[in-house]
Amino acid sequence: MFKIYASIRKEFLLLINDKVGLALMFLMPLLLVFIITIIQDSAYKMVNENEIPLLIVNHDRGVEGDKLVKLLSESGLFKIDTLNELPRESLKSELLSRGKMIALFVPETFSAGLESNAGDVSKILMDDLGLDYDSTQNQSVSMPVLSFYSDPVLQENYSYSVMGIIHSYMSVIENALMIERMYANMELGDKSAKLKERMISNRVKIEHLVASNSNSSVIPNSTQHNVPAWTIFAMFFMVVSLGSNIVKERVNGSFLRLKTMPTSFMLVMFSKMSIYVVVAVLQVALTFSMGIWVLPRIGLPQLTIPDNFPAFVAVVFMSSMAAVSYALVIGAIARTQEQANGFGAISIIIFGAIGGILVPTFVMPGFMQFASNFSPLHWCLEGFYVLFLKGGSWHELKAILLFLGVFILICQLCTYFKLRIDKII
Repeated sequence: MFKIYASIRKEFLLLINDKVGLALMFLMPLLLVFIITIIQDSAYKMVNENEIPLLIVNHDRGVEGDKLVKLLSESGLFKIDTLNELPRESLKSELLSRGKMIALFVPETFSAGLESNAGDVSKILMDDLGLDYDSTQNQSVSMPVLSFYSDPVLQENYSYSVMGIIHSYMSVIENALMIERMYANMELGDKSAKLKERMISNRVKIEHLVASNSNSSVIPNSTQHNVPAWTIFAMFFMVVSLGSNIVKERVNGSFLRLKTMPTSFMLVMFSKMSIYVVVAVLQVALTFSMGIWVLPRIGLPQLTIPDNFPAFVAVVFMSSMAAVSYALVIGAIARTQEQANGFGAISIIIFGAIGGILVPTFVMPGFMQFASNFSPLHWCLEGFYVLFLKGGSWHELKAILLFLGVFILICQLCTYFKLRIDKII
């Protein structure tokens, strides 16, 4: 028992003397979680909560252009800025100089084109019904084209989302015009109002539900996505401290001196693993505490701990063991501290990139999604996502814990056999 205590104490003293390693393991995750959660939360709010700044130049000679502007303004989705006197040729430069991201140009023939199209549709319907109508009302005008301008830095999917919203309000105007023209041709006067109101108000509603095993109806937010993800990233970065520590002790002969002492090499490795597993758990506790108590004070969503606490403990422990085991194998393979630091850090960045830490895996091409299955960070992240976003089912965690267990075993075996080959143990 005394040997275990002495060994753990020695490893603890080595750890606290590694100032750079401690900074990477504790300050880095706090900064990553703090900065990236703020950025991601701003992106969430821009798409879901904030009004989208939209510059509109309306040159329409009729009333339909004003109707479109009114509908977009009343939707609550846009912050409208109109500049109707601006020539179309100057719109691009004006868009960039005003700091706007998107602009809409309504041409002069907008109303005339819509009315002409409504008349053509009404004519087809009246002909099919065999009814007489006043054909002198129809003046053929080509269908108008709205011009949508976007800043080059704006993501394409965001531009298409805004265009889809504008299309939906355009449909409201077009349907209303068609109904008015058909009622006018059938000489029914102002009786179209009731039908227009019915068609607009009786749209199919879409209910947003979260596919989760828990009873909570809370929609996942930026905090629940980013705090676990960047905590995992920081946990694996202990390779810089632990990996270089292993190399240093191997190079300076500490491992060889252990053979002459009445202690076991496995006891030393157990001590190192124990200390760094505790460090990883402390990283989780620190960053998650910030998500619970600090982030809400600056207006960000609060992190909610999963209801299935035993599963949460299991995922934290297996993720910690995976990070420690990977650091051990890097320390065993590397010949110098520079190799351990360089290769270890770069490999973690690569694992994070393909594992969904930097970019979600569902937006990656198929071969990259397949490659993500070989990243331990991917499986750690999936474990936290199951807990925080899907209700924490043990059934869903089974494959994740199995992979992490296999990964830990492979790393431990590789470390053991590499040290045996080098005749260190």
